[in-house]
Amino acid sequence: MRSFRLLGATLFVAVLVMLTVVLAIPYARQIFFAASVPRVIQPRGDLSSLENSTVELFEQASPSVVQVVALGEGRSRLPGSDDSPGMESGTGFLWDLAGNIVTNAHVVSGARKVAVRTASGSMLRAEVTGTAPNYDLAVVRVLSMTSLPSPLPVGSSADLKVGQSVYAIGNPFGLDQSLTTGVISALRRRMPTAGGREVSNVIQTDAAINPGNSGGPLLDSAGRLIGVTTAIISPSGVNAGIGFAIPVDVVNRVVPELIRAGRVPTPGIGIIAASEALATGIGVEGVVIVRTVPGSPADRVGLKGIDAGDGTVGDVIVAVEGKPVQRLSDLTEVLESVKVPGRIQLTVEHNGSSRSVSVDVVDIGGG
Repeated sequence: MRSFRLLGATLFVAVLVMLTVVLAIPYARQIFFAASVPRVIQPRGDLSSLENSTVELFEQASPSVVQVVALGEGRSRLPGSDDSPGMESGTGFLWDLAGNIVTNAHVVSGARKVAVRTASGSMLRAEVTGTAPNYDLAVVRVLSMTSLPSPLPVGSSADLKVGQSVYAIGNPFGLDQSLTTGVISALRRRMPTAGGREVSNVIQTDAAINPGNSGGPLLDSAGRLIGVTTAIISPSGVNAGIGFAIPVDVVNRVVPELIRAGRVPTPGIGIIAASEALATGIGVEGVVIVRTVPGSPADRVGLKGIDAGDGTVGDVIVAVEGKPVQRLSDLTEVLESVKVPGRIQLTVEHNGSSRSVSVDVVDIGGG
């Protein structure tokens, strides 16, 4: 019996000791292992070549990127526009050493006052030089000439490849000088603009583009401008991996016109075209002419629209300059490559027969 009592007492003491040790461990750790002084910094070694190239790209390009703030009412907006009551905030970038800055037309549309905040934090007054709603592009010029950084180098959008790396710099949600990276997700997208037309060959990217990025540069891995970010597709209004940029080849054609004349000619032949849905519904491939504008080049050469009496389809444009036309954007893409005034050759079908028609290209206004 005595031995059992001794064993029980021994077990009790052992359990008590173990419980004491368990309870004391946190206090012992705090006393002996707590980092109560700054820890030693461990060297990380060199950045990877990819990281170095991204850092270098941002450091070279970011000084040329600015925030554009426009005050005013009644401006038109696009999906993904950066709106708050009475104020539009977007991004822009320096185009030349004269202080001309490129941004989106929807950022400054209807603005009474425009201000630019540079990468260094300086606030500069600016004025709108010109807008091109048909391309969602605008130029503003700073009024006080300070020391300006170098303009961004310009690349080409003609040789872009799906999958190549891209970099966007902008001011999402007012957070200036933000860099996002991604790839070109698709090419030759079509995007409607506030001017009532479509921009063709638009770049689609998964680089994060959010409200405030509008008008900012999209760069390739060489730091060259390849597009101007303009819109996102997102039910929530924030980045969902689908953003768009106006191709630089369009920008490089439109911006000099805005600087020189304040507007860009809108090349056209004077037709009202049916929607793609209507053309598909009636089994027609091409641009179905609904009607021609009286006195326009199309009217003068005798192009006919849909018969208002019985709804019979009139002329359908199936080719331009020998290239097949499947939709209106195919036609406008060729029209925009023609210097106004100019002339183009159309292939038109009517009641199963085709003919070739030479039509003048004129400035139809609107942007």
